[in-house]
Amino acid sequence: DGDADRVLIVDEKGDVVDGDQLMAVIAQSWNRRGALTGGGIAATVMSNLGLERFLEAQNLKLDRTPVGDRYVLESMRANGYNVGGEQSGHIILSDYTTTGDGLVAALQVMQVVKAEDRPVSEVCKCFEKVPQLLQNVRFRGKNPLDDKLVAQLIRESEDRLGKTGRLVIRASGTEPLIRIMGQ
Repeated sequence: DGDADRVLIVDEKGDVVDGDQLMAVIAQSWNRRGALTGGGIAATVMSNLGLERFLEAQNLKLDRTPVGDRYVLESMRANGYNVGGEQSGHIILSDYTTTGDGLVAALQVMQVVKAEDRPVSEVCKCFEKVPQLLQNVRFRGKNPLDDKLVAQLIRESEDRLGKTGRLVIRASGTEPLIRIMGQ
């Protein structure tokens, strides 16, 4: 990333390790050594359901925020968390800084890799990702999410999924698009 506020890692097999897996590595490591504060982490609504399930199995919370690092930081401050971020690799470690810092996050992950003396592909695969589909739908005129019938249909769909999946539908902040994510 040009300004180094994000980090993604490519393991020795050539597979990309995203921010969700990296946050899981850091949270688990910090929790083991008593350094994780607040009993959880903050991540956006776009983070994979697999991350949430992994954290639950570790007796840790996941506070989901709207998309954007400012919302992640707000949640971190409100909940006393020192780890938060986005699937994109924008990770905030507030023990060191209040903004995303790719180098600091990468060093934390590499510290775990070194301490465990295992390959990156093993250390950085904390959970199986739930299949995730993201679709953008362009619209003209009025935002369809403002329609009461559309809002009702979305709620009914979310209710049908229950805890077996997730549906995130939101308007883009910059374009006339509806972003639909299902997992």
